[in-house]
Amino acid sequence: MIRCIAIDDEMLALDLIEDNIKKVPFLELVKTCRSAMEAMEVLRTEQVDLLFLDIQMPDISGIQLLKSLQYKPLVIFTTAYSSYAKEGFDLDVIDYLLKPYSFERFLKAVNKAQEYLDLHDRAMGQQAIREIVTSPNFLFVKADYKLYKINLSDILYIEGLKDYVKIYVTDKPIVTQMSMKALEEKLPPHDFIRVHRSFIVSFSKIDFIQKHMLTIGKKEIPISEHYRDQLFSIINHDKPTD
Repeated sequence: MIRCIAIDDEMLALDLIEDNIKKVPFLELVKTCRSAMEAMEVLRTEQVDLLFLDIQMPDISGIQLLKSLQYKPLVIFTTAYSSYAKEGFDLDVIDYLLKPYSFERFLKAVNKAQEYLDLHDRAMGQQAIREIVTSPNFLFVKADYKLYKINLSDILYIEGLKDYVKIYVTDKPIVTQMSMKALEEKLPPHDFIRVHRSFIVSFSKIDFIQKHMLTIGKKEIPISEHYRDQLFSIINHDKPTD
């Protein structure tokens, strides 16, 4: 799934992009933004793979926004002006949609983005297999086109989100494209346990357990029947009565 945001100061343009995104199974719209400043806030807090970016906007143009980003998602320019094509090429944007554009032209652009991301993911996967040193103290995950080192002692819990997992650490959550099963295999079983199809928790971070829930900080995490007996067996407690 490609997570994307659309940035345009014209509401009709945003409506068109949103409608087109809904027609494409591998696209997920995270947010529509009416300004570059609004988009910057979304990029600060969300995992985003692709921007649909208008160029001429008030205050900060699409080109200025793109140049300001330290870590850049893929970009498809959407503009009514063909004169920016060369600058788009120089900024390595994946495609250039000239308004008004058809759905067929939109689909061609997003297919190009998907092909690029597929190639990138395969290359990063091979690099990880060849180069990542495993350790009982940390692991590496891919997010924002980088490999992040995460200390296992910092992990509170992990939540499965369709094709992604969200790793909650002591300073900030990290979202990476990985299955729960693949991540579970990287974690030491004496320190982490699966308690639900959507949750893996750190033993040391559990505050208390009550019936079908456990609590880590302010987060209540469900314990499913499938994993409940295993949890209480490992922590060497009798199953509590309901």
